[in-house]
Amino acid sequence: MDLSALFTANAAAPYAWSLVLAGAVVVASIIPLGAARSQADFTMADMGAPRAMFDRLPAWGKRASWAHQNSFEAFSLHAPAALLALVAALQTGALPGLAAAAALLQPALRLVYIGAYVGNVPPLRGLCWASALLCTGVLYLEGLRSLLSAV
Repeated sequence: MDLSALFTANAAAPYAWSLVLAGAVVVASIIPLGAARSQADFTMADMGAPRAMFDRLPAWGKRASWAHQNSFEAFSLHAPAALLALVAALQTGALPGLAAAAALLQPALRLVYIGAYVGNVPPLRGLCWASALLCTGVLYLEGLRSLLSAV
């Protein structure tokens, strides 16, 4: 099975994959944060108050921390949208092509967002943030449109 077939195996596949990949991006956001904590001499004593060590992080490490926190915020918006689209696809069939593209593009944009945030590239970071949010909005819109048209 080729890669494209994996993401398009059925009408709901892109939305299930979007959910899985968006969760993986949240987990991946821990990597630069862990590297920053390592550079800030993280010790087991810091486990008592891990946020207290924020001031010891280098500038890029603080951005990694903010990117990590924002990853959870973005996931909390995207997960219901992906689930809505998944349910709509199961109930009504394939959603418009834009929805599947948006579902698979959102996690990729969020991954680039993390790199742009940590690397201090504000224009790219802002573009990725807004584009990923737009992708999430497309999933809400198309999922709701599909379910409401079936009523």
